[in-house]
Amino acid sequence: MGGGMGRPESRLDPGAGPVQRFAYELRQLRREAGGITYRAMAERVEFSAATLSESAAGERLPSLAVALAYVRACGADVGEWERRWQEASEAEAGRPALDEEGVSPPYRGLARFEPGDRDLFFGRDQLVADLAELALDNRFVAVVGTSGSGKSSLLRAGLVPALRGEAWPGTRPAAVRILTPGERPARTHARALTPAEATGDGDTWVMVDQFEEVFTLCRDPAERARFLDRLLTASRPGGGLRVVIAVRADLYGRLGEHRALADALRGASLLVAPMSTDELREAVVRPATAHGLTVERALTDRIVADVCDRPGGLPLMSHALLETWRRRRGRTLTLKGYEAAGGVRGAITQTAEDLYATLSPQEAALARQVMLRLIAPGEGTDDTSRPAHRAELDTADTTDTAVVLDRLARARLITLDDDTVDLAHEALITAWPRLRDWIDRDREVLRRHRLLTQAATAWRQLDRDTGALYRGTRLTAAEEVFTTPDSADQLTALEREFLAASLRTRDAEQRATARTARRLRSLVSALAALLVLAVIAAGLAFTQRQHAITAPSRSRPAPPPAPSVPSWSSSAPPTAGSTTGRHTDFAGFSPRTVVSSPCAVPPRPSVRRRNPPPRTYRVKYRAWSHSGFPSPSATASRHRRRSLRPGELDRGALNSPLGNGSAGNHERTPPLG
Repeated sequence: MGGGMGRPESRLDPGAGPVQRFAYELRQLRREAGGITYRAMAERVEFSAATLSESAAGERLPSLAVALAYVRACGADVGEWERRWQEASEAEAGRPALDEEGVSPPYRGLARFEPGDRDLFFGRDQLVADLAELALDNRFVAVVGTSGSGKSSLLRAGLVPALRGEAWPGTRPAAVRILTPGERPARTHARALTPAEATGDGDTWVMVDQFEEVFTLCRDPAERARFLDRLLTASRPGGGLRVVIAVRADLYGRLGEHRALADALRGASLLVAPMSTDELREAVVRPATAHGLTVERALTDRIVADVCDRPGGLPLMSHALLETWRRRRGRTLTLKGYEAAGGVRGAITQTAEDLYATLSPQEAALARQVMLRLIAPGEGTDDTSRPAHRAELDTADTTDTAVVLDRLARARLITLDDDTVDLAHEALITAWPRLRDWIDRDREVLRRHRLLTQAATAWRQLDRDTGALYRGTRLTAAEEVFTTPDSADQLTALEREFLAASLRTRDAEQRATARTARRLRSLVSALAALLVLAVIAAGLAFTQRQHAITAPSRSRPAPPPAPSVPSWSSSAPPTAGSTTGRHTDFAGFSPRTVVSSPCAVPPRPSVRRRNPPPRTYRVKYRAWSHSGFPSPSATASRHRRRSLRPGELDRGALNSPLGNGSAGNHERTPPLG
């Protein structure tokens, strides 16, 4: 290069990373210093020209001493450039190393250990031995621990290889099945609970991971009871099954809701405690050693201090170690790489936020929907993850959804297993503040969404039976939340179809109810009109009848005056031919005295009553013979009673046995009552 600049240097791209950017700035400084040659610079400082030239080549970051010597040779501010070098060093430490093709990391990150990861699973040897002995002594065993204590890895990478190994001869299982309950455990895992056909004496081992899903995801009590009953029945002696379940400690109490399950677990539970200091060191160092890597002692001490006695810290530690491995320097995991990754407390947050920052607005919205789909909000308990079917995450643009799922999986925030998507670990719920904020802000919407998803799935399984649609308050609540333009995009095609069918059915039922109500009102109105007409007709008929009854009484002439009643002496009967009284001819009968009561005949009222009430009189009479003596047939008195109206005595209506009202001895008694 002319002007004493020496031979031409390779081109640098300041946007290619912190190393090339720092080298580019060093070259710029040398040009500003007049283009001084490296030989001239070497004369001013204690480093050779080749060393100074290499520091600005951009292949690697120079040491701080060489960089400051370069700056002094150019006459620049050493303090300013020391700060620039520190920034470049931190930025370079934070950059993930390029993954070599075919090289697998020694740490699993947030993902659980699988049976094939036995060579990377360290620090749990004693716990594995305790669990194996407990499971061999009992046919139904529970592993209990907090979220993030390593229960799933203990079953898969600890117990399963131990049973298949030679540590316990004669206990090799006929088959090993690992499952998670899900929303419909009895229907989904019916075949898994059937013992395998064994050629020897080995039992079929069933490992039920995340057993709490029986209570958090399965909402049907009958489905839950069938699953538990089949599990317990098959695990009895002679049933052919041995069962080991892993359940979260905060939901362990719910196992007591099923009496037979509580009885089976009496004395058959293993509590998973946090790792000791020595176990943590083993979990940090030995996986790296197995891959030919080394771990700085300072890094090991820092990780042990950050995780020791911290419940649920194992997945955070594993993720921090994975990110540190990606920032390794050569074959060494450094403390700087660990700090650049965010450490145990910030590694997950940094990983998630770095990914989220690279997403477009549309992809970010899809990522939010995906992450919330994988959350089951707790009801009095901690929030949990829920696996979702791939079809449940599809939106109108399936291409964008596939891209977002792939990027989330590459960042190890989620796992893709066949047709199922799940969180890499529940620790992500509390370790990523953005996700925590999403959950807290939409907690009630999430609950309603989970119920809507389950109802739509059940409706599809029932061949879209209208009886399985939403009605009443559930439909009203869903309509309020999921019919707005912003929330409608959160629903899958099945959920939108289910909600639309529910709304159509409700509208049809309301129209039918309205028609029935109108018909009922018309019928009631017609019946009321008929009733009014019937009342009017009855009133008219009654009035006409009254007129018909009273008309003859008003037109009839007044009756003649009634004759007076004769009074005879009771001393002796009148003789024949006597002219005493009004009647003179008694035809051989001797009249008898008719004694009237003191109020025998009351005076006629001045106003004649239309229909006077009847009054009762007692009439005694005796027949006399022509000789003046009583006839033999009348030896006994005969009494008759009949109702007489006042005035009949006056009118002579009371006739004697002789027929003329004067022959015979009559006695009139006062009215009875």
